[in-house]
Amino acid sequence: MKTDTHSSVGEDPPVHMGRVVTASISGALLEWYDFFVYGTASALFFGRVFFPTSDAATGIIASFATYGAGFFARPLGGIIFGHFGDQRGRKSALIWTLSIVGASTFLIGLLPTYDQVGVWAPILLVALRLVQGFGLGGEYGGAALLTIESAPGPRRGFFGSLPQTAASIGILLATGIVSLCDSAFTDEQMHSWGWRIPFLVSMLMLAVGMFVRTHTGETPEFLRQRNPATCSSSRSGERIPLFRAFRNHPRNMVLAFCARIAETVSSNIINAFGISYVTTQLALDRQIPLNGMLVASAIGILACPVIGWFSDRVGLRRIYLLGAVSVVLVSFPFFLLLGTASVPAIWVALIVSYNLGPTMMFAVQPTLFTSMFGTDVRYTGLSFAYQFSAILGGLTPLICTALLQAFDGEPWGVAAYMAVAGLVSLVATVLIRGSSRTASTAEPACRDVKGKD
Repeated sequence: MKTDTHSSVGEDPPVHMGRVVTASISGALLEWYDFFVYGTASALFFGRVFFPTSDAATGIIASFATYGAGFFARPLGGIIFGHFGDQRGRKSALIWTLSIVGASTFLIGLLPTYDQVGVWAPILLVALRLVQGFGLGGEYGGAALLTIESAPGPRRGFFGSLPQTAASIGILLATGIVSLCDSAFTDEQMHSWGWRIPFLVSMLMLAVGMFVRTHTGETPEFLRQRNPATCSSSRSGERIPLFRAFRNHPRNMVLAFCARIAETVSSNIINAFGISYVTTQLALDRQIPLNGMLVASAIGILACPVIGWFSDRVGLRRIYLLGAVSVVLVSFPFFLLLGTASVPAIWVALIVSYNLGPTMMFAVQPTLFTSMFGTDVRYTGLSFAYQFSAILGGLTPLICTALLQAFDGEPWGVAAYMAVAGLVSLVATVLIRGSSRTASTAEPACRDVKGKD
């Protein structure tokens, strides 16, 4: 049975997809901008700003540790906001997540440095990073569902990919603003106060995102589920969406978690760790990887909707499988190209690896995962799979830095880590059942089907 939001018996309110997509992208953009600007700042500046008593390598490790700390708060945010999103609606949960993420990111830009307040500086940084991670935990699932549950079934691959462009736009903006500041100011100025500018700019995105989201309605599928006239509720009494999700969809909860690992690991290796590797291990100018990621993300903005459009024709799972295979295939060539220390080779490594691997998977990821869960637990299911796997992604720069030291500066341990992550997701995606076409094949709203998995 299809879940095309335009195929109900005339009871759904009209859906303005332009407004819905704008609302979804505006919040997702803030999420990804904050995510990448923190990762870039961790790789380039936070070692000296917040951990100046350590040597350069130890400072980078400590900086990446704060980067990873936020990912431990994301599952909690995903569970809590997933609960309220499934119980009370996607819109209200998303307004809260946007407020939390925007405020915490802005405050990071106002933090005192280690030279000003000593050990309190990294403590405050970690605290705000945890708050930011908590808000980010509920953002992904809701932003994806806002569009996917409003889109016509046969085109959900395309519409579901549009909010995913926010990741590439976020990289483009974060890397672009950091690169612009880095070009305009001296190294001393950047470490003194220039690093703050990208964080403070996030307040503008917060204002725009809040305006758009407060003027956007609830998704038709959620409204149908909550409407007793159209939903003969068959829930089996379990009031907590997380427990209901594990009871009704245990297999898909595990498979979605594993399927996402390649995307989150490869993305963090290519972006956050890749920038650090080129600037510290290869001792090249940081503008080289920054500009390379600018081009890679610009291509990703165009690639996401094309991949989404294509998935409506060949199937979501096939596209996702192709992305997982690409992660495995590019893992070692990626570092071989970086190791040449050639600017064109580094750019090719960043552009090709980013768009054939994580971008291809990310473009169809929420639509594929949406098709694996019923409407009443979908926010929770998406958030669980995404945010718990994100812990591994958040720790990836730290893991890679440790692997680099263990292999005496050679990147092959990191390349193997990336390849193994790709293999895990490849196997998990092969095992996903009933999701080979589009999200229009998802379980109908208002149904709880035990043993569906």
